[in-house]
This record gives sequence, structure tokens and C-alpha cells, in this order.
Amino acid sequence: MKIRVSCDDKYEAQKLASLLFIKDANETFITRILNIVENELVVALKDKSAHSILLKDETQVEVFADFIQSVIDKEHKIVSAVIFGQDVEIVKA
Repeated sequence: MKIRVSCDDKYEAQKLASLLFIKDANETFITRILNIVENELVVALKDKSAHSILLKDETQVEVFADFIQSVIDKEHKIVSAVIFGQDVEIVKA
């Protein structure tokens, strides 16, 4: 499955992609969604830290949260995350 989500800007897209997929280790750092406030998504990472990611709007947050839930539940794995300006294309298998 593949989605493309729009972030608030290029920096947020880079941050999302870096938290999502580590190519060398073939793993995802995000362990759960802590909170959603409008277009802001707060996620917990494997190292127990929390990070905020600003997406373009609330619809993008809903799409991403729905998509990533099966990865958090370990039903799927992220296989790639590619940045296109302020968009991130995410593929899971």
C-alpha cells in the first residue's frame, strides 16, 4: 500500500520521513501516536521521546494516522519513504 501525505513545509516532510523509515536498519522509529491536535501529530519513538509533526491539514493527519496504525500494530512494515518537496510518499508491505 502507498500513500502520499502533505506536510506543512519541506522541513516537516524531512522530519516525518526520517522518523518513519531507517533504510539501513529497515525499521520504523514511531511506536505510537500520542495526540492529534488539528494538523499536528505527536508521536512516540522507540527511544521514548515524543516529536511533533505538522501536516498540511486535519485531513492529512487522519489519512496518515489510519495508514500508520497497522505499522504500529506490527501488521505491516514501512519499506520506503520518499520526499517530494513538502510531500512524503510512504510505502508499506
